[in-house]
Amino acid sequence: MVDPADNIVQQARQGSIAAIVQVLNDNLTDLGVRTRAVFADGWLQLLCESPQADGLKMEEVVERIQSILESVSPRNIRRVNVNCRVAREDQLLWLDEIRRDPENQLLWSEPISIRRPNLFKRLLTTWRTPTGPRKVALPRRLQPSQPRNPERDRQTLIGAVIVVIVLLLGGFWAYRTWIVSLPSESTDIPPQEPETPQTDPSPPPATQSDPFAQAVSLAEQASLAGQTAQSRAEWLDLAAKWQRAADLMAEVPSDDSRYPTARDRTQLYRQNSRVAQQRAEQVDQATD
Repeated sequence: MVDPADNIVQQARQGSIAAIVQVLNDNLTDLGVRTRAVFADGWLQLLCESPQADGLKMEEVVERIQSILESVSPRNIRRVNVNCRVAREDQLLWLDEIRRDPENQLLWSEPISIRRPNLFKRLLTTWRTPTGPRKVALPRRLQPSQPRNPERDRQTLIGAVIVVIVLLLGGFWAYRTWIVSLPSESTDIPPQEPETPQTDPSPPPATQSDPFAQAVSLAEQASLAGQTAQSRAEWLDLAAKWQRAADLMAEVPSDDSRYPTARDRTQLYRQNSRVAQQRAEQVDQATD
């Protein structure tokens, strides 16, 4: 069985914006910083909010976010714009508000670039990743990147090359052994009646029985749809999606390790649903 936290990290590596936000929030708790994100124009627009301006020191926040994102290495995300402000009422279209009046909306803004690890480090990380379940999938706080050590990098590269050679030789030996063990063709073997295949329905994917993962996926769809919604029907459909995501989050049991996050997101998704309903009513009044 796959650890749900590992599933979130894997989704973040695949480029899921909702999963990236959850990983960032889990690792910025000690700073009192909450994040939201939207991918626009080839940039990951990241909004960092804190109740106090003292918790949004640019050097510390930028260094921590860059360290987390480089550790996760999300697919197709290399440029990030970090926007920080004091926490305020939830705004569904916060990026439009920031672009409209950046001086009054933000404390500061800083673009960063995410460095991608080299091929051998990615191969070595994949080979060392355990396949069984783990109790802890991701540390609550990622350590800042350490200075590069050329000697250690060289040893890592040599180790990765040795592993690849051993795997290739082992695969070739196993293939030769399998070929030799195959029985030769013989006419003495009577034909066998074809066996009737038994239907063995495969179990549903883990995400179908995980309301948290379903809610995250649905919320991501609603967030993207909210950037283009214009008509009353589109806003009503968006409100229904947010409400469905909130209902799924409410189904997360209290003994689940993600229950505190699910409880916060239930309230956030319901509030987003109400905002979308208000926008639908505004469109309806404008057409009248």
